[in-house]
Amino acid sequence: QIQLVESGGGLVQAGGSLRLSCTASGHAIHNNGMGWFRQAPGNERAFVAAIDWNGANIDYADSVRARFTISRDNAKNSMYLQMNNLKPEDTAVYYCAAATGYDLQVHTAAYHYWGQGTRVTVSS
Repeated sequence: QIQLVESGGGLVQAGGSLRLSCTASGHAIHNNGMGWFRQAPGNERAFVAAIDWNGANIDYADSVRARFTISRDNAKNSMYLQMNNLKPEDTAVYYCAAATGYDLQVHTAAYHYWGQGTRVTVSS
């Protein structure tokens, strides 16, 4: 069983940056594809970024490409999301997730383990 805890959310002005962290416990995640998703009020949970087990393959939602960077450190059982040039539309609760397989996954159904989320608010 993998437990995931996100941190690093907060309030930031438009154009600012935040770095989210996701730390796993209970089981090593070096064999798991990992991802970040977000959910804004009134919206469904949406894909943000994903990374495969060793970081060789990465994908982003078009809305965050070139602004966000996903990375992982398997030695620390952790994953990160560097968010730059934040926009008010990035405001959401951000969730990290672990898939059951090695590969990069973009759909929520592929993820079995989820954190509780960290809130990001971007003011204009």
